[in-house]
Amino acid sequence: MATPAPLRVALANGSFEQPDVTNVEILPDASQTQAAKRVPGWLTTASDHMIELWHSGFNGVPAADGVQFAELNAYQVSTLYQDLPTTPGTKLYWRLYHRGRQGDDTMALDIGAPGSAVEQRRFTDGNTAWGYYTGTYTVPAGQTLTRFAFRSVSAAGGNPSVGNFLDGIFFGTAPYVVLDKTAVPAGPLEVGDVVTYRVTARNEGGGAAENLVLTDAVPDGTTYLPGSLRIVDGPNTGTKSDAQGDDQAYYDPAADSVVFHLGDGASGVQGGSLTSTESLPAGTTVEYRVTIDRASGGKQISNTATASYENHLGDTPEPLTSTSNEQVTQVKPAADLTVTKAADATTVTVGQTVTYRVTVRNSGPNQATGVTVTDQLPDGLAFLSADGTSGSYDPATGQWTVGDLAEGATATLVLRAKATTAGPISNTATATGNEKDPDTTDNSDTVTVCVAPAPSCCDPCATRQPACS
Repeated sequence: MATPAPLRVALANGSFEQPDVTNVEILPDASQTQAAKRVPGWLTTASDHMIELWHSGFNGVPAADGVQFAELNAYQVSTLYQDLPTTPGTKLYWRLYHRGRQGDDTMALDIGAPGSAVEQRRFTDGNTAWGYYTGTYTVPAGQTLTRFAFRSVSAAGGNPSVGNFLDGIFFGTAPYVVLDKTAVPAGPLEVGDVVTYRVTARNEGGGAAENLVLTDAVPDGTTYLPGSLRIVDGPNTGTKSDAQGDDQAYYDPAADSVVFHLGDGASGVQGGSLTSTESLPAGTTVEYRVTIDRASGGKQISNTATASYENHLGDTPEPLTSTSNEQVTQVKPAADLTVTKAADATTVTVGQTVTYRVTVRNSGPNQATGVTVTDQLPDGLAFLSADGTSGSYDPATGQWTVGDLAEGATATLVLRAKATTAGPISNTATATGNEKDPDTTDNSDTVTVCVAPAPSCCDPCATRQPACS
């Protein structure tokens, strides 16, 4: 598994989109668990525990983010806040929209330990446009619970139930993408097998990971399988094109790698936005497939995936990277056996000796073990003798037990038999071993010998000539 992410900090319901309201509604805060309809995430210091939510467009006021926003002054002048677990030393980002209702309204942003939060900044805005503000806060030593609060300071008109619109609020950690890579099947596998690599990207941070691009180098000793790019889960699920720039994913032959543009809004030219696991617990998962090459026999295949993304919470985009766990697959040894067979003479007469020479070669990439060549003499040939450079030949079964062959090594068997019947006689030598053979098309070889009844007889294997008499 990849390295665990630090403690995530993120506000709940930062844009006040829950619950749905019609025009304007004043609802209980999150502490009023007995209420059937309340505002999740947010608490208020108002004695009645009520929070006022507006729907975009009511009284001509549009939302700054989404379709709803809050009014800080509900029935009372109060403070709206959330308390969040934090890790000392963590850098937290904040952003918000503020607007006056009847004129210039002022509020303060307080951050710190509950009961001793410190004013960070004051905001004064009129009622014609939303003001947008950003900043950072570093959690001091020993502070494991941090309050993020908006305190009403003043409102145009002096009515305690009017003033200070809020929307699009964020307070939390930077995006933190965690990559987890798996290989299916797990192995050990053989040369020629297909491996499916899956990579899951989850944003364990607070803010969204922007311009998210996942790159995975095709492991050495494997070949990418065209048409296998797929987004399994998350935004824009489905099979993706292999053509560069044609879709959200492509195979780059120059770099021998696959590239996925991920997240909401991803395209063929750039990555999209991946929200945190607070709202997208499973993140997004991609996959592609490779075929194990012959050169990987007896070796390990290993690689890792990487992701690049950006943190847009600050004033300028901050480039970030993430690396997955290393995925290792063991490949069983492979040995490519090749058999060649020849006869010293391909035309003989009854009673003569037919001499075969059978050679088996191991072209690797690994040592071949338990090599056996089957060469059963057919009817019309009587076994006389067999001499091999290794192993032994059993005329009853036709098996030549070669044993082990190192990569590049050969073994030869000289097999002698007496011709007993006239006519064409064919027999085949076939090699097998314990290891996977990457190419079985050359594991066998067949030789045909023509046997005549007498030395002066015509060739019994020839066509378009008088038969032997």
